[in-house]
Amino acid sequence: MNRYELVFKSTESPESTESAQGTDAVVVTRTAQTGPGGHPVYEDETGILRAEISDQGEVRILPTGGHQDPTAPVRARPLD
Repeated sequence: MNRYELVFKSTESPESTESAQGTDAVVVTRTAQTGPGGHPVYEDETGILRAEISDQGEVRILPTGGHQDPTAPVRARPLD
């Protein structure tokens, strides 16, 4: 997989994870790096959001700066 859409719970509506108003989505693209679990690392176009995604679709958000508290995605959807 080269790209995923990561879907996060919206901070405005934390009780809803599936409605359009209750989620935020970000597209990430595979990089040449691997994460601490040995799986590929993906990042958004800004490079701020980085995630290690396993072949089972498990996602680990990787901090890219100080004072970050990475939120676990609701799910990762393959795009291609």
